[in-house]
Order: sequence, then structure tokens, then C-alpha cells
Amino acid sequence: MSRTVAIVGGGYGGTAVAKALEAEADVVLIDPRDAFVNVAGSLRALTRPDWAGNMFFPFDTVLPRGRVIRDRAVSVDPGGVTLASGQRVAADYLVLATGSGYAYPARPTADSVEEALDDLRQTNKELASAERVLILGAGPVGLELAGEIKDAWPDKHVTIVDPAERLLPAFGSEMRADLHRQLDELGIEVRLGTSLAAPLATEANRAATFTATTTGGDEITADIWFRAYGVRISSDYLADGRLTALTSQGQVAVTETLNVRGVDGILDHVYAIGDLTDVAEDKMAAYALRHAEVVAQNIAAHLRGEQPTATYQPMPDPMILVPLGSRHGVGQLPTPDGPAVVSAATVSEYKGVDLFTGRFIEQFGPTAA
Repeated sequence: MSRTVAIVGGGYGGTAVAKALEAEADVVLIDPRDAFVNVAGSLRALTRPDWAGNMFFPFDTVLPRGRVIRDRAVSVDPGGVTLASGQRVAADYLVLATGSGYAYPARPTADSVEEALDDLRQTNKELASAERVLILGAGPVGLELAGEIKDAWPDKHVTIVDPAERLLPAFGSEMRADLHRQLDELGIEVRLGTSLAAPLATEANRAATFTATTTGGDEITADIWFRAYGVRISSDYLADGRLTALTSQGQVAVTETLNVRGVDGILDHVYAIGDLTDVAEDKMAAYALRHAEVVAQNIAAHLRGEQPTATYQPMPDPMILVPLGSRHGVGQLPTPDGPAVVSAATVSEYKGVDLFTGRFIEQFGPTAA
């Protein structure tokens, strides 16, 4: 008898698990969107709307054997998922993969490809009309956004503001020095150790000239601003405690096999992956995909009547690739001898040129472009 695997969340990890298991079980993927979104391409989609379709992979081509339900989970218990529509999906195995929420444009807010593309085209028009751009947040998103803007419009003045004293403080001084050098070369102004003295009166992502004052008393005049900070774990549907108790950060506690620690003990048929978990590592797509491999192996073992043995071990050193447009960027990757700084050319080759589009075309099929 075929078993049902219900996966809540069609992001990087959830879609990878669904794809890996759709030939072995009745896979049900629950997500309000009509496509897998390669959010790594969001910022280039903003600056190049002609390219934007490349970041969307329609679920009906990604999962030809699996079933996709366009809905939101409102509750999960050990036996299945309750949806916003009132429908209940009973399942033998559950995978929680709802990830995190980020501010637009780092992540599209619309659930349909058509609406998301319309949003990007509209914001692109707003951005194109602005000469001076202010970005609040100097993390990877803010840096990538600045690089994409400079790649598309080299003459725009781009300023990044962040209260942190250092860029990417978790990484080595050599990489950060290279980052500062490239930002200077691109003409991107970075103001660290300061923030805005008052909230901006103008709407984010909309062209409107304004002057802001920093906590240090400096004035910044710009024509548009973007928010590039703030991460929210997408775990509201678990707040009722029917499945598990969330951590203080709103995450799900998991074992080394990525099984969920339920209210009455470890749930051997329920897994969580990606940003949703309390695994001690940075939250990024590459790790969610590694989680997905472990969970797919363990559920496949269950389906064969075997004991699951795959475990997940966080990487000992943090890794990162931060493209600054298609040709610039900084990165740090793990090696047997410890973390190694990689060149802008390597960042471009691995990520900057196509933002992983080729990888997902190979894995998931054609894009919506």
C-alpha cells in the first residue's frame, strides 16, 4: 500500500524532498504559490525584469507525479495537516519546510508568478527613475542588492546604512577587506555604526525624494529606499502546540536525523528542515538542500521497511557567496584545511552569472521564462 508524504512548504528544501520521493510515495506538497521560487535570483529580477521569469519553476513541471495543493497550513498534528480552506491532509510522514520570511524585494510576496512578475516590473520602473538609492541593512541581501543596482545602472549613487560596526562579522578579515575594496571600486557608499534617527515617511520600494538624518547627525538624501534586514521564521501554524513546542526564536527543535521533538517525545515520522529548524548554523538555501537529502534518505528507508540512518552534521565553518552583480563578489568556502576565501571570479562562476538557475533547470525542469 502506498504511503503519503505531506510536505508543508515548497521552498528549496521542501521541493527537493518532494522531488526525491515522488516516485516512491504519494507526495503532497502544500504551498500557496504556483511555482518554486529560486529566491537567490530575486534581486537580479528586480534590476532586470526581462530575466525575472528565470527564477520561477512551475510546480506542475517540477512534480509531474506529485500532487500540489495551493493552500496554507494553519495547524499540524502527528496525523496530518489542516489547511486554511478547512481541508485536512492525512499523512504517514510529514515534512515541515516553511522556512523564513524576508522583506520584498529579497523575496516576492505574491503567490502567483504573473503577480510576482508584475510587482517586479513596477518596482523596476520606480528604481529606474531614481538617481540616489538608500539601502537599510548591510547583510548579504543589502550587499547583493547594491551590487545588482550598480551592475544595471553604474551611475546611480547607492548608500548602505547599518548599525553594525563591521560588514559580515562572522567571516575572516581577508574576505571583509576584499569586500570593502570591491564596494569602493563599484562606488557603493557604506555607512556602518549608525542608523536612521527616525522612521522614513516615504514608502519602501517607491520613488520619492527624501532626506533622512542618521543617529550621528549626518543627512542622507535619496530618491528611493529598500529594506534589507529582518528575518521572520514561518512557524505560525505550529503555535497551537498540537505537534511541538516552538523555541523562543519560533523554531522547531530537531534531532540529528532531523526528526521533530514533539510534545510527548521524538516523532519518528515527522521531520523539519531549513530555516525552520533549531540547527545551529546560518540560515541559507545550501543548508536547506543538505537537510533535504538527509530527510529524503530517511523517509525512503522507512518506505523500504528499513531503519533510517542518515544524520545531519552542521558544517564546522560558515560558508557564504555574496555576488555583487554578475562579475564581482566575495566568498568563503570550506576546505579540508579550513575556510578559504575565494575570488570574485569564483563567486561569479558558482553563483553570480546565473544565480543557480542552471542547477535548478537540471533538477526541476524549465523555468517560467
